[in-house]
Amino acid sequence: MRDFIKVMKALSDPSRVKILKMLQHRDMCVCEIQAALGLAQPTISKHLKILEEAGLVGFVKDGLWVNYFLAEGTSSPFAATLLGNLRHWLDDEPDIHDIIERLPDFEREKICEKGVERQKKNKNKKAA
Repeated sequence: MRDFIKVMKALSDPSRVKILKMLQHRDMCVCEIQAALGLAQPTISKHLKILEEAGLVGFVKDGLWVNYFLAEGTSSPFAATLLGNLRHWLDDEPDIHDIIERLPDFEREKICEKGVERQKKNKNKKAA
């Protein structure tokens, strides 16, 4: 029953459901998810950790980026069933529809580049 509760709790947050719906369309890094949802990076990381622990998402490191993707559900029959069903649910929800429509706008090279530039500026200000 513990696995079932973990999956259900992971899906009880609207932001985590939105993350899953985005990952149905493509793999994404934290900065892309952050830009899509307008949430802070630590908040996104926390959501991703909860989804990962529930067996709903996985990740792979690729150079500078950590790419998150939908898990296949092999770690839990509950995760597998809900991931399968979620593919057919909520597409007509306005929030979900809007995010999916805007996915092409979230390009990691542009988003992460801005973050790196901002960090450099902050370091230069502190050094001056």
